[in-house]
Amino acid sequence: MTTHTHTLAEPRVRSALTRMFEAATRDDEAAARVRSVRPHDRGALTSQELADANREIYMPISADGGKLLYNLVRATRPVNVVEFGTSYGISTLHLAAAVRDNGSGHVITTEMNTAKAAAARDTFTATGLDDAITLLEGNALQTLAALRQPVDFLFLDGWKDLCLPVLRLLEPHLAPGTLVVADDVDLPALAPYLDHVRDTDNGYHSVTFPVEDGLEISCRL
Repeated sequence: MTTHTHTLAEPRVRSALTRMFEAATRDDEAAARVRSVRPHDRGALTSQELADANREIYMPISADGGKLLYNLVRATRPVNVVEFGTSYGISTLHLAAAVRDNGSGHVITTEMNTAKAAAARDTFTATGLDDAITLLEGNALQTLAALRQPVDFLFLDGWKDLCLPVLRLLEPHLAPGTLVVADDVDLPALAPYLDHVRDTDNGYHSVTFPVEDGLEISCRL
C-alpha cells in the first residue's frame, strides 16, 4: 500500500488550524469591539491603523477555501508562492503544506500588524512549516517592492482596496499561466480588482469559485 504525504493531516498542523478556525468564530464579537472605539469609516484610518485596530480579528479564509488553495498549489507546483495578508496564518499554512507536499517551493507572505506577525511566526514554528515560509512584516506595497524572483502563484487576502495595487506591483513578475487568487469577491472594496481581472484586455482569464464569500481565480494570459 502506497503512503501519501498530506501535511494538512499532520497532527501539529491539524491542531493549529482547528484552534485558529475556532478562534475565528469570535471575529464578529471582536469586530464589534473595534467599531465601538474606532471610527467606522474605512477611509478614516490608514492601513496601518486599520491593521492595528483589527489585531484581534482572524479574518480567515474558509475551510473549503483553504482546501482549494492547497489543491491549486499541489496541481500547479509553483516555486514561489506569494501571499498578501497573513493575519494569523490560516491560509499560509494551507499554502505551505502544499509546498511541503510538492517537495519544492517556498511561501512569501506579508503582514502589517506586529502582534499578528509574531503569533503567525510562532504557529509556523510549532507546526514545523517555518522553513517553508518567509514572513515580510510591514506594508506589502513596500516589502513586496523588493521582490526580484518570479511569482508563480499569488494569493490576495489583505485589505481589499489594496489588492489591485499589490497585483499591479507584482504583474511584471507574473509569467503566462500563473494563477492569481483573491478572497471575498462579495466585498464592495474588491470591485476595482475584479473589474481589472475580469477584463481580458488586462491579460487575465477569470472565474469566480462559489465558496463562502467567493474566490476569484484568474489565469495570467
